[in-house]
Amino acid sequence: MAAYAPPARYREPSIWALYILGLLPGIYAFYLGLTDQLGADPVRTFEHSLGIWALRFLCLGLLITPLRDLARLNLIAYRRALGLLAFYYVLAHFTIYLTLDRGMILASIASDIFKRPYIMLGMLGLLLLIPLALTSNRWSMRKLGPRWITLHKAVYIILPAGLLHFVLSRKSFTLEPAFYTGIVILLLGYRMIRPALMRRKADKRKFVQPQQSH
Repeated sequence: MAAYAPPARYREPSIWALYILGLLPGIYAFYLGLTDQLGADPVRTFEHSLGIWALRFLCLGLLITPLRDLARLNLIAYRRALGLLAFYYVLAHFTIYLTLDRGMILASIASDIFKRPYIMLGMLGLLLLIPLALTSNRWSMRKLGPRWITLHKAVYIILPAGLLHFVLSRKSFTLEPAFYTGIVILLLGYRMIRPALMRRKADKRKFVQPQQSH
C-alpha cells in the first residue's frame, strides 16, 4: 500500500504556509527583544531561541523518512522547506552571536572559539549547511546526480554537531538537553537499522504476493 501524500493541489500553498509558520517563532522572539521582554540576559535568550528552533527543524527534516516508512505518511514535499528553515535559524543564531553577543570584535570571537569547543561545533554545522541550502533545488539535483544524495548526507554530521553545540552550551544536562538528545539518538538510530527494515519489508511483500496469486 502506497504512503498517503497530501493532494497535489494543496502542496504549494501548504509549503508556503509552512515557511510562514516556521518563521513566526523567530519573528516573535525578535519582537520580544524589541519590547524588552526577554529577561535579564536578552541576547543570550534570543540566541538560545533561534538555536533551539534550528535544532527542531533539523529533527523534523529527519523525521520525514520514518513517517513515510512506518506511518505510511509521505511528507517528502516538505523536507526542503524544513531544511531551509533550519538553515535560516542557524544563520540568524550565528549572526546574533557575531553582532549582539561579540560585537563583531574578531579577537573576542577567536578567543571564544578556542575557549569554548561548542562554538566550533556550531560553526561546523553552519558551514556544512551552506552547500545543502544552496543545492536544495531541482536544478542542483539534476546537475549533481548521485552526488547530490552523498552531499546531503552531511545532515548526519550536522544534526549531532548541532545537538552537541546545544548540550555543551547549556553547561548542565537538564531535561531539555536530555529530551533533544533522545530525539536525535532515535532519528539517527533509525537510519542505522533502516536498510535491514526495508529488506525485511521487501522480503515480506515477495512472500505475500505469490500467496495472494493462488
